[in-house]
Amino acid sequence: MKKVDIYEELKNRIVKNEYAPGQVLNEIEISKEFNISRTPVRNAFQRLEMDMLLTIVPRYGVQVSFIDFTNMKSLFELTRVLDPMATREAVHKISKVKLDELRDITEKLSNIKEDDDYQTAIDLDEAFHSIIMDSCGNPWLRSTLKDLHIHTERLWHYCNEYFNDVTIFSKRFKKIIEAIEIGDENMAEENARLHIDDYVSKVKEALF
Repeated sequence: MKKVDIYEELKNRIVKNEYAPGQVLNEIEISKEFNISRTPVRNAFQRLEMDMLLTIVPRYGVQVSFIDFTNMKSLFELTRVLDPMATREAVHKISKVKLDELRDITEKLSNIKEDDDYQTAIDLDEAFHSIIMDSCGNPWLRSTLKDLHIHTERLWHYCNEYFNDVTIFSKRFKKIIEAIEIGDENMAEENARLHIDDYVSKVKEALF
């Protein structure tokens, strides 16, 4: 196996639900799989615990964190403030190249059919958000949102079998792009907030 960043690989597996909530991970088995010593695996576990993706239980092992919906409610309360803030800040700071990328992402999302792989839609959604975060001009806001979006993306994967409407990924994005084009910060901010509200409504509809 080619050399990989073990932390990024394990994080990706957790986020994409390849390691299910509650699954116990074995340090020895993972070190054998990647043909590495146990030390980098242990270090990755510690970082993932800090990300709240793993729970290290003394004398028991390492367990993939369960999705705590009380905690997710708190997370959405935060992203509902910070995502619109980043979008507002990006309106006058985003480059033409990045704006073109947003248009391309939104066009691809609009062409996804309901029976297509939701993974594509999730990836494009995250790519859109990443461009906004990178364009907001605030490194602290960007870093914070990157950490938070790990968990919102994980929830997408956890719930994707219950979703049957891919328009949730694109309908607000079109309005955000329009707002950027005309320089309307309030419009951009509001549609970023509505995008989160749409997402939360879908999650509630799927799980409760």
